[in-house]
Amino acid sequence: MELWYTEKQTENHGITTKITETLYSEKSEFQQIDVINTKQFGRMLVLDGMVMTTDVDEFVYHEMISHIALNTHPNPKKVLVVGGGDGGAIREIVKHASVEKAVLAEIDGGVIESCKKYFPEIASALTGNPRVDVQVIDGIKHIHDHKGEYDVIMVDSTEPVGPAVGLFEKGFYQGIHDALKPDGIMVAQTESPWFNRELIKRVFKDLKSIFPVTRLYTCSIPTYPSGLWSFTIASKQHDPLEVDPAKIKDLGTKYYNAEVHQAAFKLPNFVAELTRD
Repeated sequence: MELWYTEKQTENHGITTKITETLYSEKSEFQQIDVINTKQFGRMLVLDGMVMTTDVDEFVYHEMISHIALNTHPNPKKVLVVGGGDGGAIREIVKHASVEKAVLAEIDGGVIESCKKYFPEIASALTGNPRVDVQVIDGIKHIHDHKGEYDVIMVDSTEPVGPAVGLFEKGFYQGIHDALKPDGIMVAQTESPWFNRELIKRVFKDLKSIFPVTRLYTCSIPTYPSGLWSFTIASKQHDPLEVDPAKIKDLGTKYYNAEVHQAAFKLPNFVAELTRD
């Protein structure tokens, strides 16, 4: 008998993949956590029925949420990840020699522990790295309590449901602005341009009203809804489009490079229109 996992991504659309077994299943205080083994993408982390990451394509998301902002900032020393309990963004952050401290603020300790066990390559920097500070805490509270401390803040959240709803609100973005240093940068995953157009438009407008530099960029992630994914970067000073490609170092990435840094901001018309008033 064949086993298949299906994620219902909208009321009218979903994706399905053949699986061999369920490796882990737990109902935490905040959400349902499942780890399944798939034929196509290896191990897959699913939270409340939504695919978060897989062995095969995880590098795209984690590299693209991390390196564009870190290469835009001239000297990032202290970096915060809100969410991101799988540890992938932290793994990419500590590849930058300038980073002295990388803080993970994840509300669900169950995600952290399950990823340490079942996704050791993704979570490799969460244990034993002296530059990494893992905190099981509400990211909104953490930001409120640490004003003017961070060079870069990354919002590595799930879809805007459950515990992540507050991570897509204007007040949260104002809090991030206040937690950043005078030349700080933030970046947030902002969903699919095919299925979440109004969300992208609203988030971009909110961030543009707070930060002088706001840009939308995209990448291709096959296990995420529609395969086309967006991020919004907002900065107090530095523009990601003005980064000198020659200064982008080779950190052994699989997706991101100097050319992709620039190309990611080249948007199709139907996506670019989401950034216009």
